[in-house]
Amino acid sequence: MALPRFFQSMDTPAAVGDRLTIVGQDAVHLTRSLRLTVGDAVLVCDGRSTEYDTVIDGCRQDAVELLVQAVRESRAEPTLQVTLYQGLPKSDKLEWIIQKCVELGVTEIVPLEMERSIVKLGDKADKKRARWQTIAHEAAGQSGRGILPTVAEPMPLSGALERMRGGLTIVCYEGGGEPFSALIDPSVQKLNLVIGPEGGIAPSEIERLVQNGAKLATLGPRILRCETAPVAALAVAMALSGNMS
Repeated sequence: MALPRFFQSMDTPAAVGDRLTIVGQDAVHLTRSLRLTVGDAVLVCDGRSTEYDTVIDGCRQDAVELLVQAVRESRAEPTLQVTLYQGLPKSDKLEWIIQKCVELGVTEIVPLEMERSIVKLGDKADKKRARWQTIAHEAAGQSGRGILPTVAEPMPLSGALERMRGGLTIVCYEGGGEPFSALIDPSVQKLNLVIGPEGGIAPSEIERLVQNGAKLATLGPRILRCETAPVAALAVAMALSGNMS
């Protein structure tokens, strides 16, 4: 059975023999939901790919003290760093996309306000983003990630183009393109993956992406839903880069 995993931000790395303190809802979950107590093992991750084997050294009403017994680099992180640029979909589809892509190893998710995006967040953007980050946090813990993937502030394509420079950018396009196998191999270390909303990516947006150096790619002859495409594309990219074996 997997050890319970908690993310804990740290100003400086901890060492064997140091003590860590878990507070707030994580402490409540640990003691009341999981019913752990002194002597039980807990895995702590600093969100930067370092893991700490600890045991509970003391419990208070609102805090749990942990004693560090071992320190190691996470073995769960892929060699391929993927930023998913996802066209804003309707309903709660983005929540599902975030959860599954974090499980598959995505590094960052950037919601894109595209020409064919129906959703307009307006003054709900901050509340939505907080919800999305919580989902990413929970998925990272459940899947044993060594980092805490981030969900960026929603932005228009014009704001995302500059961020995409410096790595391979692949646009999943229903109009056709190269197969993923022609674009990705184990030497690729950074990937920007662009997926459109329900209505797809507008021709003018495709033109701007290509002018920015993006490669058009196909996921096969079938048209995938906007919530299926990112999961399929990410799984293929991880497999081709040697991160699914």
